[in-house]
Amino acid sequence: MAELKEADASQQHQEDGGIKRDEDTGEEYSAGAAPAAERSDAAADSDSKPSTTTSDRHISIQTKLEGLETLVDLNGAGRKSCPLCPEEKFKACYSHKLRRHLQNLHWKVYVEFKGSRMCICHLACRNPKPSLSGDQVSGRHMAHFHCVVCSVTIARKTDMVSHLKRHFNKGETEASYPGGSDAQTEEPTPSGQAYEILKELGTNVQLLPNHSTPLKSDTYFNRKMKPNRQLVFCSLAVLAEERNPLECLDAFGATGIMGLQWAKHLRSTVRVTITDISDTCVKMIRENCELNNIRADGGSRGPRGPDRAGCEPETAPVATVEVAKMDANVMMHLRPFDYIHLDPFGTAVNYLDAAFRNVRNLGIISVTSTDTGSLYAKSPNVTLRHYGCHIVRTEYYKELAARMVVATVARAAARCNKGIEVLLAVALEHFVLVVVRVLRGPTQADESAKKLRKLVHCQWCEERMFLKLGNMVDDTVPCHCHGSLPGKTAVQLGPLWAGPLFNTGFLRRMLSAAVQHSMDDVQPLVKTLICESECTTLKSLVHGSSALSNQVECGVVIKTLQSGEDGDQAGKRKSVEDCGNVVKKLKPDASLDHPPFYYSIHRHSIRSMNMPKLNKFLQYLTEAGFRVSRTHFDPTGVRTDATLQQFKSVLTKYSVPTGTNTAGAGQSATSNEKAV
Repeated sequence: MAELKEADASQQHQEDGGIKRDEDTGEEYSAGAAPAAERSDAAADSDSKPSTTTSDRHISIQTKLEGLETLVDLNGAGRKSCPLCPEEKFKACYSHKLRRHLQNLHWKVYVEFKGSRMCICHLACRNPKPSLSGDQVSGRHMAHFHCVVCSVTIARKTDMVSHLKRHFNKGETEASYPGGSDAQTEEPTPSGQAYEILKELGTNVQLLPNHSTPLKSDTYFNRKMKPNRQLVFCSLAVLAEERNPLECLDAFGATGIMGLQWAKHLRSTVRVTITDISDTCVKMIRENCELNNIRADGGSRGPRGPDRAGCEPETAPVATVEVAKMDANVMMHLRPFDYIHLDPFGTAVNYLDAAFRNVRNLGIISVTSTDTGSLYAKSPNVTLRHYGCHIVRTEYYKELAARMVVATVARAAARCNKGIEVLLAVALEHFVLVVVRVLRGPTQADESAKKLRKLVHCQWCEERMFLKLGNMVDDTVPCHCHGSLPGKTAVQLGPLWAGPLFNTGFLRRMLSAAVQHSMDDVQPLVKTLICESECTTLKSLVHGSSALSNQVECGVVIKTLQSGEDGDQAGKRKSVEDCGNVVKKLKPDASLDHPPFYYSIHRHSIRSMNMPKLNKFLQYLTEAGFRVSRTHFDPTGVRTDATLQQFKSVLTKYSVPTGTNTAGAGQSATSNEKAV
């Protein structure tokens, strides 16, 4: 037991001083710190980690219960002490009692990592707190765990689990002191870390184990951002049809999957440049280029294995991508581009000035913002600091976030004497995507700046209205809450983008690109955006199989209905023709811009009343003479030009009391269908 304490004291001195011993010094541990079997394992692992040996591993880290029991000769006679407890905590006892103690306390109270159990230890391995007195120090031996990776001692089990997660997020997935030959289960990359291969849109990328942790990962990859990547790809494909070749920039490459998809599918129509500030990311992008048979230019290539050196001359590369280790702002200041995609972790406001400074005329800039906490009014102070907008939580908070990002983009463009045309604005759960076309000239900048306005929002009924230009006094919304309730109920939000969020023609061409490249996941979203941009309820025609096969080029049936060619087609229902007539009547109005914001049918439902189905309610609003459409921002939202009072009146008219016979409601719905 004295030899065991002496070994533990020497190990504590080694951990506190940060001393690493060589294999040659392993003789110093032979006084009872580890058995001979562990020393043989250390010799086997000496090739991978020559600076550490298995004898350095603490005796509380075991892979099997037998390894813990072999620390003490349980078959011998007499009383024996626990190797993981001091004598004052657990006195010497017979073998059967000591075996139960090791099983029930040390072996069951553990933290597992890569097949090794870090059992709880009660020895004096940790230094006592300096605030404790001498009497307290002698009787205080805090229970703790020894880390299998870095040999640090941590008291709480939850803290040890968090500590191991940090090792895993940093890529340190191999134990420094492995207990057997099965510690490594995956094939290592050239950098020494295990990876997995993911295929998306015909493009292969290798991912590190910590790819899902943005703050702690070197090469971040988010699987939930697949719709964002496909929307950006479709917008680039549309621009490539207008002019080519295009100079494209993926300013934050990470794994490089987005730029590789551009180069692999659009080929010679684009010249892709992928940049990242991290050395690990740049190396990973070059390796992913080799996986997809794409030549990576720019800078010296990393070291290649002997098996890969002879594979390049066999097949010609399908495309060429320029990979550069450079800050995004520096790259955008150095060279002009036709298409720039900004997708940093968090907000992109720090890169907008550099993007608009050197983008070509009629080029496209796409901005992805993932700081949903500040965009969705969870952190108003951060919102004011980054975007210069005052917002509150509303029922239309997602569209409010999209208009706030567009307003920030418009101000950055105006500082460079450029205006913008919003082509697309999407706000989903994980991100806000804004795609704008750049219009050069101070006149265009002034026109864009005029569309930045304040929004008056009623906090009681959630009615809203944009202030008109030059309106400095009248800030009342078209509701009576300010008169019927004490105090003021309206607040001013913004400044926000008051113009349209969608370009219908551009979205139709995006749908054609999605069909051409077999992007089945994003097609329903693009069709919803098309109907939302026109504020129509023709979504059923867009989703029909015949409509999709016949209208691939134009994308949407709305354009065909206006041409008059479908009047002679068989199988057209009368309700469809009436919807087409509604679109024709609304066409002479001012540019058919969709009305701003939307109302949630659940937010404004009447208590003790069963509201109609959403599709039926859209039909009722259309019959009342209003423009109506669904919205991708909210599955229960209705975009309409009706005021809140008109919206509620139609909803009240077609709602039935709860618990009553629904036959009357069915008869009324049948009569409405006959009238249509």
